[in-house]
Amino acid sequence: MSVRSLFATRLYQAQLADDVLVAELATSCRALANDDRAGRAWSRAHGYRGYTSYASLGDLPQRDPAFADLAKLLNRHVAAFADACAYDLAGRKLKLDSLWANVMQPGATHSGHIHPHSVVSGTVYVAVPPGAGAIRFEDPRLALMMAAPLPRADAGDDQQRFVHVEPAPGTVLLWESWLRHEVMPHAGKGERISVSFNYRW
Repeated sequence: MSVRSLFATRLYQAQLADDVLVAELATSCRALANDDRAGRAWSRAHGYRGYTSYASLGDLPQRDPAFADLAKLLNRHVAAFADACAYDLAGRKLKLDSLWANVMQPGATHSGHIHPHSVVSGTVYVAVPPGAGAIRFEDPRLALMMAAPLPRADAGDDQQRFVHVEPAPGTVLLWESWLRHEVMPHAGKGERISVSFNYRW
């Protein structure tokens, strides 16, 4: 008899080797949080405890050299992830579609969601104070499991209903955009800073 796994869900994790870039991104994100009035207003209106440029600034790599440098690095990470996913891109490359800064205060959370119309999504973590909260990924089959028992505590990540990842400054995470995920509540002190992004084909 044999047992094999079908329909793998992949999660890419790497570490930026450039601590100077991570520090520059922290400075840039904080400056945006101070200067971007439209972003602050959108964040307040949508219940964010802190700031996101998600709906206000669509040109961060053109606006700031730190984001431009990050985009170049992300292109290489995303190409590696696309290869790991065995995508047939027909000779084309995935292209950065959107990139936004997040500066979140204690108590901040982001409920479960996906990123429609994208292929690969991800986050680079810039500042992660202790207790800042993990990112949680949800098994895409969860709504179909009906009467299935919960997995044992010793089950691997590929058999869990939820997988939590505790990032550190410089952590790069990539996942396919259909994968539902959420940011757990920031129970620490200080700002949790990250840069999120989507790639399209």
